[in-house]
Amino acid sequence: MCRHDPPCPTADASDREAAKMVARDDVSGWTMLCNGVLLFDDTGELLPDGRSIAPHRPALLTGAAA
Repeated sequence: MCRHDPPCPTADASDREAAKMVARDDVSGWTMLCNGVLLFDDTGELLPDGRSIAPHRPALLTGAAA
C-alpha cells in the first residue's frame, strides 16, 4: 500500500508502527497507517488481514522509590 520512498514497514514487519499516518480519529481513538494497520490509542492493533494484536502498553510502575 505504501508509496513512500523509502517504503514504510509492511503490516507483517515487527516495526509496522513506524509507518506513516494517513488518517486519525481522536474521538474513536484510532490511527490508520499507510501499511493498512489500524493502531488504537490503547496500543492494540488491527492488521489488514483481520488479525488483532493485543494492547502492549508497558505496565505503570507503582510504589515509592527507595
